[in-house]
Amino acid sequence: MTTIIKQMNTMKTHILKLLNQWFAPILNTGKILLAAYLSLVTATVAAQQTDAPVADIVELDRIVALVNDDVIMQSELNSRINKVRQELAEQKIPSPPVHVLIKQVTERLILQRLQLQEAERSGIRVDDQTLNRTIQKIAESNRLSMEQFRRLLERDGFSFAQFREDVRDEIMIGRIRSKKVKNRVKVSEQEIDYLLENLEKRGDTINSYQLAHILISIPEGSVPEEIERRRNKMEEVIAELKLGADFRQMAATYSDAQTAMTGGDLGWRKHSELPSAFEEVVPNMNKGEMSDIIRTPSGFHLVKLIDIRGEDQIMVTQTKVRHILVKSNQIVSESNARSRLQQLRERILSGEDFAQLARANSDDSTSAIDGGDLGWVMPGTLEPEFEDVMGAVDVGAVSEPFSTPFGWHILRVDDRRQHDGTLEYRRNKARETISRRKTEEELELWLHRLRDEAYVELRMEETEQL
Repeated sequence: MTTIIKQMNTMKTHILKLLNQWFAPILNTGKILLAAYLSLVTATVAAQQTDAPVADIVELDRIVALVNDDVIMQSELNSRINKVRQELAEQKIPSPPVHVLIKQVTERLILQRLQLQEAERSGIRVDDQTLNRTIQKIAESNRLSMEQFRRLLERDGFSFAQFREDVRDEIMIGRIRSKKVKNRVKVSEQEIDYLLENLEKRGDTINSYQLAHILISIPEGSVPEEIERRRNKMEEVIAELKLGADFRQMAATYSDAQTAMTGGDLGWRKHSELPSAFEEVVPNMNKGEMSDIIRTPSGFHLVKLIDIRGEDQIMVTQTKVRHILVKSNQIVSESNARSRLQQLRERILSGEDFAQLARANSDDSTSAIDGGDLGWVMPGTLEPEFEDVMGAVDVGAVSEPFSTPFGWHILRVDDRRQHDGTLEYRRNKARETISRRKTEEELELWLHRLRDEAYVELRMEETEQL
């Protein structure tokens, strides 16, 4: 029994996505999810083989934080810290001191709890079919069948059921972020025109920048003395960096951004994809250079330009597609929405007209009037979940029901073509980029508000030094 308890405590962990990837499909993080679980093999096996008395196990599993009506346990914190250490080691980033890891990881667990609580309050649920499809994609991304994937996890001592629940949590967090932040961000045609015109004037339509980032956040309602204290903290970070400190380790140690535990990595960004606070700064930096302190409503930022590269002309595959959307709500459950679309699909396969059924049944009022027609779709235009299914469906075929943050869909691919999509791609990319920029800024503010409005009680004085 003691072995089972320790294994359960060790396995109670939740996988977090990077900020710059949080709107990407969970498939893109499949390898990260698998690596995160496999990184805990040694700790799990050791826990199973320990003959510690029951009293010691109870000692391990004490509360380290209260988050509204939920708790974070010592065992969960220990497991997450072990995972973070492994991930930092794999990226060759020196690990911060233990007390820093405890603070950073605890704060991220708190934010995760708050987002899951908000998702539950908003009625967000993830049905088993969606979960199964997502895990299937994760297995495929690791070139494994579902049975091989399951055996691999269980062979190394991991609970497949717990893995499923961790993935379910990540889907819920993605959906609540879409609902509270992304779906509320609007981009006008005038904003797209303005961005493209500015890029052309600067001759900066092809460059991409690899960036790293440190954020010292400012809580809402901070008094001037607190703001000055945090600016001084950033200046101390810069001073250490100028003396030769590793940027990635400093990010892992001091940054309040969601990218802290990956060394502040923001990945590759075109100029148009830069956060608005960085767009005037980065193009004027040299490779390897750090910016001055950049102030935004969320705090003080420091950016390092890792590398620069250009981009060739882009040929794309356009898809002509139509769909039917059924939204789930308090009256229509996700199961009912899926079942309704399955019935519509069977009617279409039996010969009924897709367009006519879309006009009568689709909750997408914009496309319903055109029989569900979305026209020629450029890559990157629609939700990743939608494009994944669209890309897997043959011309003339009708998909099985599937979900996105907007609801449940079926789609039919009417045609495909190769297209010199440079101009359209840039315009769609500009729209996506402006949306992403606004979303990132709004996400930081939303997370700050969520944290500031929550009841959080830390009991870190009881936390063991790992």
